[in-house]
Amino acid sequence: MCYKIALNFEDGVTRFIGCNSGEKVLDAAYRAKINLPMDCSDGVCGTCKCQAESGSYDLGDDYIEDALTADEAESGLVLTCQMRATSDCVLSVPTTSLACKTGHQKFAATVTAVTPHQDAAIVLELEVDTASSPAFLPGQYVNIDVPGYGQSRSYSFSSAPGDQRLAFLIKRIPDGAMSGWLAGAKPGDKLDLIGPLGSFYLREVKRPLLFLAGGTGLAPFLSMLETLARAESDQTIHMIYGVTRDLDLVLVDEIEAYAARLPNFSFTTVVAENASSHPRKGWVTQHMPEEVLHGGDVDVYLCGPPPMVDAVRRHFDDNGVRPNSFYYEKFTPNAVAKEAA
Repeated sequence: MCYKIALNFEDGVTRFIGCNSGEKVLDAAYRAKINLPMDCSDGVCGTCKCQAESGSYDLGDDYIEDALTADEAESGLVLTCQMRATSDCVLSVPTTSLACKTGHQKFAATVTAVTPHQDAAIVLELEVDTASSPAFLPGQYVNIDVPGYGQSRSYSFSSAPGDQRLAFLIKRIPDGAMSGWLAGAKPGDKLDLIGPLGSFYLREVKRPLLFLAGGTGLAPFLSMLETLARAESDQTIHMIYGVTRDLDLVLVDEIEAYAARLPNFSFTTVVAENASSHPRKGWVTQHMPEEVLHGGDVDVYLCGPPPMVDAVRRHFDDNGVRPNSFYYEKFTPNAVAKEAA
């Protein structure tokens, strides 16, 4: 049995390694030429300590408490020199990828479809030019080089991990580099990608979820929803999808399909423009009923433009809302990099 271990570094780089049953994660990383922090490798120094975000594992009892206390182990901290995975796992590594002598992964892909949605967005579909698709966590993004521009743009996967077909929901920007290139793109065109990147991704689901999507910030939630649907999740999930104009409401049919596949998934759409005929007008924060917050026993995921992210954070602060976890990602049109927390 070989398990997939995602190593998330402080600089936003994610690398995936294979870890055999009974193999220590530290050894598996070295086998993949990733030098995780280590001094002793005997469970004595604590230098290799990382945070397990999800998955199951065995730490054994061959380490001393000075290296890892019982409270630390209870909170999900692990010693990679002792950790043996018993499932796929996600680890947060408290240093940069460069310090571990690794870095970004690059791969090539071929355009298979470019589908416009009004003047609001474009769905770009790619096929990877390798035998296997790149590994990523639902919610993460890649940087895509814009041919002929000498620039790259950051886009979240809207497709699920493991798919040979990669999909991205891209906001149409007048005179934008990627928007301009996509206007003439055709199947067979080549693109270079770097990733996966980002600390905004679906964690282990242990409680109700609240997804807040703004505009093309819907993309990572489509990846998350597909992942949850394939896992046959029965957790309560509610999504509020907010846009500026009626025309910006795209892929609603896909969201409706997830409502049919996930028994406890519901969603609402909101349009900010006063001239809209939509039944729910205003901001996402104005259409967030108390019951979707579950008294704070909820994990909140938010992806949208900076004003939306800041407004939701203020709303939570002003109303004393303290969700169990709050993960958010800001994006701006034409930004090369994205901010996540």
